[in-house]
Formats: sequence, structure tokens, C-alpha cells
Amino acid sequence: MSFNFEVLKKDAHTEARLGRIDTAHGAVSTPVFMPVGTQGTVKALMPETLREVGAGMILSNTYHLYLRPGHQLIRDLGGLHRFMHWEGPILTDSGGFQVFSLGALRKITPEGVLFQSHIDGSRHVLTPELAVSIQESLGSDIMMCLDECTPYPATHRQAEDSLALTLQWAGRSRAVRQRSDQALFGIVQGGMYLDLRKKSVEALTAMGFDGYALGGVSVGEPKDSMMSVVAGTAPLLPSDRPRYLMGVGTPADIVTCVGQGIDMFDCVMPTRSARNGLLFTNHEKVVIKHARYREDPLPIDSLCDCYTCKNYSRAYLRHLFMAGEILAMVLNTIHNVRHYLALMERIRAAIHEDRYSAFQKQFLSMQPVAGSDQIA
Repeated sequence: MSFNFEVLKKDAHTEARLGRIDTAHGAVSTPVFMPVGTQGTVKALMPETLREVGAGMILSNTYHLYLRPGHQLIRDLGGLHRFMHWEGPILTDSGGFQVFSLGALRKITPEGVLFQSHIDGSRHVLTPELAVSIQESLGSDIMMCLDECTPYPATHRQAEDSLALTLQWAGRSRAVRQRSDQALFGIVQGGMYLDLRKKSVEALTAMGFDGYALGGVSVGEPKDSMMSVVAGTAPLLPSDRPRYLMGVGTPADIVTCVGQGIDMFDCVMPTRSARNGLLFTNHEKVVIKHARYREDPLPIDSLCDCYTCKNYSRAYLRHLFMAGEILAMVLNTIHNVRHYLALMERIRAAIHEDRYSAFQKQFLSMQPVAGSDQIA
């Protein structure tokens, strides 16, 4: 098997860990942030640019690639890596969250999810077996089991019933995997209930997976509830397997959850925010359309080493954004993705030097106040 995970070092004062994931398409240092390439592309960035900003692994979406252009086509053209010209590791999610987001367009059954395509209204049934088959056709390095994303709020009984379905699907997913060069991760569900999260971990680890993800967060719950779930669940996961927190999140979320022992993150926030003119820096969040940047000669962040910050002023970036130029999305995305990946480099350095606790405290003290990231 091409997949392997090794913990290289643990921080002396927190649960933060430095590690390495080996895959058929290369090694990845952890903690890692994966830019989201939903439809086989990280929006506004070429693969070469992704490599230049330091991306080690990206995420693509099973649901979207199944509907368009189709996993058989991608398989016949050499797999997703060749199709999108990305040579590094790829994680594909199972599509569970996407069908969850369809609302009235989907129906959950013990067999799988009946849903209507958001593209053309065509009807489909996504089963655990089909989700694995699609991902094997895509040839991703890490596959995810199909799960039911427990909504928020949910009663204990609702969360328990949802978890039972997720565990059943996990067993079916594991039973049908064919390829030894792809890892398969189980997804821990259970809503906001720590007893159910514990039950989920016990059942999944008994089945045996290559890694474990925490799902069902960032679905509308209060931030303190999410952090409680992470803090209560992460220590239960096997220490010799990667721990992946799905769909999270802000830089502050990432820094906090690394301290709880999380190794892997993904989120659309850096790319989506960039397209909407919200730019991250170490001290503030820049809403580039604001008039105060009209004549500003400074880069977005004087401490950033990205192409955008080396070459362009806030005034120029505001001009591009206000003019609706495509280049605004490109330059903004380069900066935001580099900001996230540079943060991961700083995180790994702090763990290596046994100073993560101090790093976390200082970083969180510098974060913008709540509400300052609104695009208005």
C-alpha cells in the first residue's frame, strides 16, 4: 500500500503534532491545509501557481465530478491527477455534505441518498458502494466514506439514528474498496453529543481505517460547541492515524484545533473570500472595495511573500475589484491561499521548536475582533 502516516514530533505542552503522510503521489507534511478544488480546479489558480504558493495536497469533490464531467470520463482520460494537471496528492470527499446541502432535493434512505442534480434536475442514487467506486475511478490518494451529515440542531435521538446510518455506510464502504494504492478514511459523526462521538470513534476504529475525520461541524452550530466536539473527540482517535477536521475553517480555528491534535484541514474560505474581496493578513482583514484603499500604495500584507504582495498595491487591487476584472480574483486568491499555507508553515515550525503553546496564545491575541470580516 502506498499510504503511510508517521508522527514525527509532538509538541511538549499541547496536543499539536508534526507528521508526514506518504501517498502514491508524494509526501505531505502535517498539519496541512488543503485548498479546495471542488470541480477539479482550485478556482482562479493554475496548478503551477498552487505549487508556487506551497500547496502540498488539494481536495476535490466526488458529487460534483460525478455529475460533471463524469467519473468514467475522468478515469478513461488517465484519472483526476492527469485530467487536472496536478501531480501532488488529492483527497476526494464522498459527496455526503453536498447532498446534505441539497435540502428538499434529496431523500436519505438506508440504501443511500436519492437526489436531484442541482445542474439539470436529473435523479440519482448515491450509495456507499458508488461513492467508493467513483473515487476509485478518479484515482484520488485519500477517499472518504459516504456519511450522513447530521444537521444542527438535532435531538440526541436524531443524531443517534443518523450515526447508525453513517456507521452502516462506513462498513459497506470498507467492504467494497478495491484499490490498495488509495487510503480510505472513516468519518466520525454524532452531532454535538460527545457520548455519540465516542460511540462513533469506537465503532470506526474497530472496523479499521487509514485515517479518521471529524464531520458534521461547521453546519451552523455555535463556535464553542464545535470546539467542544473537537476537544472531546480528537484525543479518542488513534494516535497513529491522521486526524482530519472537515470544512474548518478560519485561521484562528485552525490554530486552535492543531493544539487539540488535528492534522488535516480544508475550507473554501480563503478562495471564496478572495473572490468576494476579503483578504487575510496577520493583523487585520482587508475588505478591498472600501474607499480607504483607493490611494493606498501598500501591499495587502507587508510581511507576505506571495506574488501579489510583492508586486501590487492595495490601490491597484481595489481598482481591479471595482472594475470587475478577472485578474482581481486571481491576485486575491494567490494571496489568501498563500496566507493560509504560510500559516501552516509557521504552525509546523512552532511544533518543531516546542513553542506551540506560546505561538497559539500570541496568534489568537492578534486576531481581528468578531464582525470585522464582514464584506459590506
